[in-house]
Amino acid sequence: MANYARIQDIGKPKVVIIGGGFAGLELVKTLKHADVQVILIDKQNYHTFQPLLYQVATSGVEADAIIHPFRKIFEEQKNFFFRLAEVQHVDTVQQLVETNIGLIRYDFLVIATGATTNYFGDEQMEHNAIAMKSVADAITLRNTILCNFENALQLDDQEQLNSLMDYVIVGGGPTGVELAGALSELRLHVFPKDYPELDFKSMDIYLIQSGGELLKGMSAEASKKSQQFLEGMGVKVWLNKRVKSYDGYTVTFNTGETLVTRTLIWAAGVTGNPVPGLRPESLLKGNRLQVDAYNFVMGYENVFAIGDIAAMVTPENPQGHPMLAQPAMQQGKLLGKNLQHLISGQPLQPFVYKDQGSMATIGRNKAVADLKLFKKEVKSQGFFAWLIWMFIHLVSIVGFRNRLVVMTNWFWNYFTFDSGNRLILGNKQENVPITETITHKTVL
Repeated sequence: MANYARIQDIGKPKVVIIGGGFAGLELVKTLKHADVQVILIDKQNYHTFQPLLYQVATSGVEADAIIHPFRKIFEEQKNFFFRLAEVQHVDTVQQLVETNIGLIRYDFLVIATGATTNYFGDEQMEHNAIAMKSVADAITLRNTILCNFENALQLDDQEQLNSLMDYVIVGGGPTGVELAGALSELRLHVFPKDYPELDFKSMDIYLIQSGGELLKGMSAEASKKSQQFLEGMGVKVWLNKRVKSYDGYTVTFNTGETLVTRTLIWAAGVTGNPVPGLRPESLLKGNRLQVDAYNFVMGYENVFAIGDIAAMVTPENPQGHPMLAQPAMQQGKLLGKNLQHLISGQPLQPFVYKDQGSMATIGRNKAVADLKLFKKEVKSQGFFAWLIWMFIHLVSIVGFRNRLVVMTNWFWNYFTFDSGNRLILGNKQENVPITETITHKTVL
C-alpha cells in the first residue's frame, strides 16, 4: 500500500508547488482566492530574502531578520497547506510527488526550486570554498571570518597571518561586489576596534572576475563606477583572471599566479536545481527546464516551472530570462492567474518580462543603479543610488517586523560605524590546519 503524506483533501484541484523562493511565494499569494488547494513543499520552513545574505555574513543584520516562516506569511490563506519535506522524485504519469514524508498527489505541479551554486565540476573547490546561497552559508562565513581573527591573535608567522586575514572573493556579480564592499568597511571601521592587536593594514581583499568588467549585465557606467568605488576602498580588483584551483590554502590562477588564504568565497555562478523524474529532454544547458511562454515545461500539460529553474527561450532572451528576483516574481504572479484561467477554460496570457532594472550597493553612500522608469532608462551612482537600493530592498523584505529590524540595524550601523551582530554561532569552514604551534601568552 502506497504511503501518502497526511494532507487534508478539500475536494479542489491540487496545485503542488515545490520551492518557496520568490517565484513560489508570489504564486501562492496570487492563488489566495482561487478555487484550488495550494500545497507548498520546501525543505526549510521559511522564505529567505537572499539579496541580504551578504549582510548576514558581514554582521550587518541578524539572520532571523531576512527569513520569515511560510506558515506565518500565509496564516490567513485558507486554501494553503505547507509540508516540510525533501522531494525525492516526481512521477508525472501517476501525478505524484515522492517525498521523505510520503507521496503527494497533484493536479498541477509547479517546480520553483530555484538555483544552486555552480562549481563547474570542481569538487575540490566545492569542498574548500564558501558559497553564498543560504542562511547557513552566510552564518558559516561570518563564523569563519571572526574565528580567523581570533586565531590570528596567537600567530607570529607572517604567511600564516596572511592566510587568516586575507580574503579572496571569486565572481564580480552583485554578490561578489557587495561582499567585497562590506568586508572593506568592516576592515576600516569595525575590526580594528575589536582586534586592536592586529594590523589591519595587512588585511587584503581580492575580488576576482574572469571577464573584463564587474556587474556584467548592468551598464558600462555602473561597471566602471563600482570598480572605482571598490578600488577607492582598498579592494584589489583582478579582472580577466580565472581561478584554476584552491586547496584550502593556496589559490592558483590560470596565469600561474598564486595567493594564500584560508577563506575563499565562491560567487562565480549558479546552475538550475531540477527535481528527478522529469524527462531529460526538458533540461537545457545550465540545468534549467525549458518552458514555453505560459511556463509549461516542454512536453507536459500540467507541469510548470517558474523562476531561476525556468528557461523561457525567446529571440530577445536566447539564454532565458536573468536568474533574478524580478523575473521570478513576475512569472509566479502570472502563472497564478493563468492557472485560474486554465481551470475555468479561459485563454492564457503569455509571459512578457518587464525589466525594472538592476542595482548593487558597494558600501556606505555608494551604490550603482540602472533603473527603467516610465519606459526610460535612469542611471545613478553614488549616494542617490544607495538610497534607492535601501528603499527597494527594505520594502521587499517579507514581514513588518523584519523590515523594522533591518531598518533599525541599518540606522544603527550608519550612525555608529558599528555592526553589532558579531557572534560566533554554529559551524565555520575548516580547511588546512594551522601548522604553526600556537603558544599561549603568559598573563602576569
